[in-house]
Amino acid sequence: MISRKEVAKLAGVSEATVSRVLNNVGPMKDDTRERVLQAAAELGYVPNALAQQFARRKSGNIGVVLPFVPKVHLFSTYYFSEILSGIGETAKRCGYDLLLIFREPDEVRDYAKLFRTQKIDACIVLGSQNVPEERAALAELKAGGFPFCLVNQRYDEESYRTVDADHVAGSKAAVKHLIEYGSRSIAFVNGPQQYSNSADRLEGYKEALEEAGIAFEREHVFMGNYSRKSGYELAGQLAQLIRAGSIDAVFGANDRMAIGLMQGLRELELEAGQHYALVGYDDSDGSRIISPSLTTVAVPFYEMGKLAAARLLDTAQNKDEAEPARDVLPVNLVQRETSQLKKSND
Repeated sequence: MISRKEVAKLAGVSEATVSRVLNNVGPMKDDTRERVLQAAAELGYVPNALAQQFARRKSGNIGVVLPFVPKVHLFSTYYFSEILSGIGETAKRCGYDLLLIFREPDEVRDYAKLFRTQKIDACIVLGSQNVPEERAALAELKAGGFPFCLVNQRYDEESYRTVDADHVAGSKAAVKHLIEYGSRSIAFVNGPQQYSNSADRLEGYKEALEEAGIAFEREHVFMGNYSRKSGYELAGQLAQLIRAGSIDAVFGANDRMAIGLMQGLRELELEAGQHYALVGYDDSDGSRIISPSLTTVAVPFYEMGKLAAARLLDTAQNKDEAEPARDVLPVNLVQRETSQLKKSND
């Protein structure tokens, strides 16, 4: 009996691609489809009818994998609420429902099981981290030919479909803005390095310093975890540097950390825009309502969510695409009050 593996070998494609062509699942290039069909015809391959029936079964759900973070209300955070709203809009337009899957930090990551049990037809992964368990789970999705998309995370060694923002350019713009307003010693509060956007922001920070002829000082880079609390807890260390004249500005890798730092420094009688300049990142609701208002970098999270879902669900948009691709959306600086350092007269 001829196997799917033999068809894949003759056509020069993966077994997953053979399955997708024969079951008419997902977008596929015409020449790839033709090679598979021709190989199947030459070998006399007849797919199992029951297997085809299961392959064509639709759940009507698009899955969204979210990190489970104890004591954190994800839906109240600007980042997740905006992305989910964007995904939801596209899903509704395409006739799909959302199935939210919370990922425990220590649990086995078996995203492919969601497809094998017909719970979802496509999957968007949020909060993906570059750790071995996550890489293995994503590799299994790809090997199985399951449609999925990452948002705000990439793996340079893999060709996964990704929707991202230009965080290198955004970080660079934030630091250049501080330099243009006279800052020369700029601290950076970054997030964990298992996120590609953290690495991108660090790269943009370094590029801006280099172009201005300012030496990069590793001791001016601090690590938070993108929570307000982590920014708040760094206030003591940064207060010492501000009072010593070692730094005159801070760039926070997201608004939550920047606002937490701002609040912590205020308790130590140091005000943003007066004793130090500050720029955040995201353009969250909090950046607009805090006083003084936070200069930040606007990231189109809502549009990123819409596009990620469209890449998976919108047949018209995907009909000519067979290989994963990376979409990178532009960001822009939003100037407010905290970056305009006002020197005191005493």
